[in-house]
Amino acid sequence: MSPAGHMRPRAIVGLVKGLARAVAVSVAIATLHAADPTAPELAQALQRKYDSIKDFSADFVHAYAGGVLRKQITERGHLLIKKPGKMRWEYKSPEEKLFVSDGVKMYSYVPQDKQVIVSTVPPGDRAATPMLFLAGRGNLTRDFTPSLVDAPSGTAAGLRALKLVPKTEQQDFDWLTLVVDPASLAIRGLVTVDAQGGTSSFSFTNLQENVGLADKEFVFKIPRGVDVVTDAPHQ
Repeated sequence: MSPAGHMRPRAIVGLVKGLARAVAVSVAIATLHAADPTAPELAQALQRKYDSIKDFSADFVHAYAGGVLRKQITERGHLLIKKPGKMRWEYKSPEEKLFVSDGVKMYSYVPQDKQVIVSTVPPGDRAATPMLFLAGRGNLTRDFTPSLVDAPSGTAAGLRALKLVPKTEQQDFDWLTLVVDPASLAIRGLVTVDAQGGTSSFSFTNLQENVGLADKEFVFKIPRGVDVVTDAPHQ
């Protein structure tokens, strides 16, 4: 008897659903290859692909320019994402920084400052920040109005840029742009502008999807001897 013969009904249903998602993603990719997609088509295909991803890891380069101080900086690090809402942004150069979300709390730690800022992750399933979007919060077709724009300078040839304007006003961003590989629907970059007019550009390499990340990767232990600042919610 085949292994499937020993599967419980619930497991069989899960397998069928998984196959259905895979088929939907394959159809979406095939459709994109057939012709240049419109912005809504690309957004729909990207959402279907992203729904099939449970976790991923990547190396990143974060370039920031502008803002009140008109500064410019380029940083590098490693990223872990696990849905729903778990993130680990580990900056390695030029300065070590760590941002960890366990889905309920966000911990921001800069060792040089000897301070940890603890904030509450907004409830609900909407992307209150661009980073939460990557962690599975928000929906491209429900929450945003998409449009195709020119890819940022320095972007590799063949990549497409999808600008997303939130349908309801967001405190932390006016819009974000996803840089997408149309061949695989992998997100290769993210661009956003903050309230001070500064532009943050993230590029992602060595992307690995559905690697089975453990929850312990998203547990933050407050180091000894640091100040802890709590970002209390507004009443």
